[in-house]
Amino acid sequence: MDVRAEFERAAVEGGSAGEVRTLAQAARTGAERHRLALAAALAHAAFIAPGRIAEIYDAAAEGWFGAPVAGPPIDSSGALAAAPPPPEFWAAFWDLVDAQGLDAGTVTSRTAALGGHLDAGFGQVSARACLAYPGVAQAAAGGVPDRFQLSDLAACPQGALGEAFYRLIVDNQFDLEVLDRDALGLSGLIPPLDYLNARMLQTHDLWHIVAGYRTTGLHEIGISGFQMAQFGHGYSAMFLAMVATKTARAPVEAHAMITDVILSGWVHGRRTPPMLAIPWEQVWDHSTDEIRVRYGVRPYESPYPADVFEQLRSAQTPVAG
Repeated sequence: MDVRAEFERAAVEGGSAGEVRTLAQAARTGAERHRLALAAALAHAAFIAPGRIAEIYDAAAEGWFGAPVAGPPIDSSGALAAAPPPPEFWAAFWDLVDAQGLDAGTVTSRTAALGGHLDAGFGQVSARACLAYPGVAQAAAGGVPDRFQLSDLAACPQGALGEAFYRLIVDNQFDLEVLDRDALGLSGLIPPLDYLNARMLQTHDLWHIVAGYRTTGLHEIGISGFQMAQFGHGYSAMFLAMVATKTARAPVEAHAMITDVILSGWVHGRRTPPMLAIPWEQVWDHSTDEIRVRYGVRPYESPYPADVFEQLRSAQTPVAG
């Protein structure tokens, strides 16, 4: 059977937690087919059965690291599966997997666009899945959050979280909320997806600071695992399924590095209390260390240098002269 057709079949069918655990063990040093099968299991969670994200990623992490995740229970007993993706979805998915040299913004927009090819009922399935995560229902009860104001951050004292956030945004010329929530039509999403997606856009860089992920290529992968573990973040699941598929056919060492980061970010998120509970607007004047202590957040321990991608690109750039 064609490799991609087999991948699509496996992604639609899924597998048991035990099978995923075994696949992750085999994928560490096994054949490319094991790595592709593991990526297909992650694609199943991302595009077919988001209610199984915790079950599948917990099993993958246990198989990969050889120890249980030991996070809070997430009840997926009522998880539903969406309809299988149509051919146009798979065409867009493989085009993205095959693409080379895309900038971060293009990757973000093209990954998000994959959701537009999914069945109309996928949103209901995803919303139900997110509500199983600790703290989501309580956080979303207040509705879509107001926008942050750059002037509030500029007024924060030196050493405060708000000042660090301000400097990160201004010095790097980032957008305060990453992407325009209105342009994305987030207000039209069903609860709690309307709240979760808006809140994640405006707090993504705050999570970088407090959870200890640098704004580098490798750590964007890690924080995606962290976000997904916190509340079943749909975009992160799609992004990581794409990354896992892209790297499944890479050399074993490269695949191991990416999988280490995906799954260590996942474990970190599962063992961290819900960061959705942090009232960011009320703690701008507190230091990052104070906030970590108050809310039980331990910074990420990166298994590789955070800027390893940037170092590799720099080493490959010819020196003029």
